Amino acid sequence: MTSPGAKPLPPLRATAQRAAGQRPTDVVAAPASWRLNHLLLAPHRLGFFLAMCLLLASGVWWALVQLDRATGWLGLGYALSPTLTHAALMSLGFIPLFFAGFLFTAGPKWLGVPGPGARDLLPSSLLQALGWLLWLAGGHTQGALAVVGVSLAALGLGLQTWRFWGLVRASTQSDRVHAKVVAVAAGVGVLSVAGIAVATALGAVDLALACVLSGLWGFVVPTYLAVAHRMIPFFTSSAVPMVHSWRPFWVLWVMLAAAVLEWVSVWMLTLPVPLPRAWMLFQGLSELAAGGVLIWLGVAWGLVQSLKVRLLAMLHLGFVWLGLSFVLAGASQLLGLQAGVPALGLGALHALTMGCLGSLLLAMVTRVACGHSGRPLVADNLMWVLFWALQFAVLLRIAGALPQAPAVVLVAAAALWAGVVVVWSLRLMGWFGRLRADGRPG
Repeated sequence: MTSPGAKPLPPLRATAQRAAGQRPTDVVAAPASWRLNHLLLAPHRLGFFLAMCLLLASGVWWALVQLDRATGWLGLGYALSPTLTHAALMSLGFIPLFFAGFLFTAGPKWLGVPGPGARDLLPSSLLQALGWLLWLAGGHTQGALAVVGVSLAALGLGLQTWRFWGLVRASTQSDRVHAKVVAVAAGVGVLSVAGIAVATALGAVDLALACVLSGLWGFVVPTYLAVAHRMIPFFTSSAVPMVHSWRPFWVLWVMLAAAVLEWVSVWMLTLPVPLPRAWMLFQGLSELAAGGVLIWLGVAWGLVQSLKVRLLAMLHLGFVWLGLSFVLAGASQLLGLQAGVPALGLGALHALTMGCLGSLLLAMVTRVACGHSGRPLVADNLMWVLFWALQFAVLLRIAGALPQAPAVVLVAAAALWAGVVVVWSLRLMGWFGRLRADGRPG
């Protein structure tokens, strides 16, 4: 029997597939047409699609803001600080929807429980997508609209978090550590997004930015760490036979402790007194140590061996950016001891967000999209070019954070980031609205 819509394969091709361990129905002649209702066939389709809508909007918008800052050509007006609008959207806007797409696909398998369908996730996902689009629009037109938008996003994230906690509570698996870390972190994320709404309504921009960073270090980074600790060693051992899956839990606790330290430092900066030099020294040395451990861990997980497999290399190199971001942060603290402020500006933060989180997002979402669309688990030439273009954008953004850096560097970094996310998103969004290429459900 062949799958619906599939054309019979030539006999020689079918025989070759059987010899390779594949079913003759694994390939269809052509993908089905794109339909909106196909987004409701699986959680990853809906979550990733809506996330990419926000990613496209935020990437193009920020490139235009940077161009206007450098030239004044667009004459943009602002109802909110564009820095706050940008920070909140890039840290807590599209990323939780990517989390939804991944966690409600892989999470039920981790926990051994039935997962929700895409229709079950529709209210929480639409609230977040609509809320962040209103936040973006309100940032230019009316602060009250932005507050309404981020409040809707907080509600949507709360519903998403409650549903994931339901999976954790229903599970009888002995190992629920990674899922529990994700669930607790999601609770921090809900409080952080709600805090942005309250602080923005009060006109407290510094407090709102602290809530953004709190969500980054208390929600986004721990979720990435839990998923990386569980999945990167597994993916590596599956693709590289000589590398064993090694993931002791003390490694996860060390990584989470480093994130908690950064979370604490965010709130210390909100105190009405200058940051003590002793704290800067402690934080700088701790960040250097954490960065060294993370880079070592990347090597121990098979960094060198992974370079032979593009998709795997993307994951490992993205993780290395996490270690490099801590090293940059530590050097920034130590170099700024005399002045009392970090010396390298936002370079370390963007090494984390663009370098680590962006690279891992590109790799992990591509892997899930390929696997769940019936395509080979490979990074083709286009994906490989996009990945290295992203690395160049990260380097440009770090260079743009240096003292006296020309504005054109930031414009170039934002434009390159926008170009990468536009090409990547449009390509994968085309997959999510079509049936699987192998004719299977999902």
